Amino acid sequence: MARSTLSYQKWPLIVTVVGLGLSGWLGWATTGTYGGLLSFLFVGAILAALEIALSFDNAIVNANKLEEMTPVWQRRFLTWGILIAVFGMRIVFPLAVVAIFAWINPFAAMHLALSVPDEYSRIIGEAHGPISAFGGTFLMMVALKFFIDEDKSVDWIVGLETRLRRVGSIRGFEIAFVLIIIIAICQFLPEYKHAAFLMSAIMGMLVFMLVDGLGAYLDNIASNTAAMGARGGLGAFLYLEVLDASFSFDGVIGAFALTTNILLIAIGLGIGAMYVRSMTIMLVERGTLAEFLYLEHGAFYSIFALSIIMFLQSLFHVPEILTGGIGIVLIGLAFYKSIQHNKANAAS
Repeated sequence: MARSTLSYQKWPLIVTVVGLGLSGWLGWATTGTYGGLLSFLFVGAILAALEIALSFDNAIVNANKLEEMTPVWQRRFLTWGILIAVFGMRIVFPLAVVAIFAWINPFAAMHLALSVPDEYSRIIGEAHGPISAFGGTFLMMVALKFFIDEDKSVDWIVGLETRLRRVGSIRGFEIAFVLIIIIAICQFLPEYKHAAFLMSAIMGMLVFMLVDGLGAYLDNIASNTAAMGARGGLGAFLYLEVLDASFSFDGVIGAFALTTNILLIAIGLGIGAMYVRSMTIMLVERGTLAEFLYLEHGAFYSIFALSIIMFLQSLFHVPEILTGGIGIVLIGLAFYKSIQHNKANAAS
């Protein structure tokens, strides 16, 4: 029996109630006023909505990869993965950024986050350029890999995707393309920022190549019993975790525009992450990607757009509403075109 849509939202709704309750309590504990309580409650809800808007395309890409994974690794991604997403990316990652850029130990970074949040936020802001370079590079490589795949048999924007696949047959095309973008962006940066930007971008490319290569290696291991556990397993898990992290950069950085309280950021974005995970499960179990032919294409166009935005954020601020809005529009268009395609097939 097929699960209802509401059943997929059971845990996210529970986490929402608990999370917003914690947000309100945190507001009261921090300010001691009802105004502070309501303010923290409101910001927590906004952060959750921000995470969902920025990560809708992430859910689609996750679902696509999860379909290739073994059931064991699917469960691990949906359980271990949520812990990594909430604790790792929403708490540890900002602390690590501050520790690296301020040359302090993690405990001092935690003290800074809790005691001097404005300074903590300032350091995070200064690290935005290198973070964007890493995330933009990784996500652009992810998108290009999809579009230049010679085995891709379905095209949404036929003319563009056919040409991309043709030039993609040139060895190293995607690497050269991304490097050109990196060099071009670098020309508009102050000279003192060049080294950090280039190093972060190269790290983004290196991480993509390592994770993608590991996944390909594990998937090509001889099909003995031990290897079957690895296929669609560890490599895909690592790929999804890095991909998930890259999507999270924008939300984590953007969250500091709303609040400097690291605990509130973790709660709000954590609530949103639960909805993204439940959306991923629903897409996999219902076979939505197979039913709506161009939905995956919309997600990867959205990823490419996000990568461009992340590069541009090294130069100037791009509002989060624009970042999330572009993704939603592209996926919405893909969904609409998929429905039209299905109707045309049914009529013929």
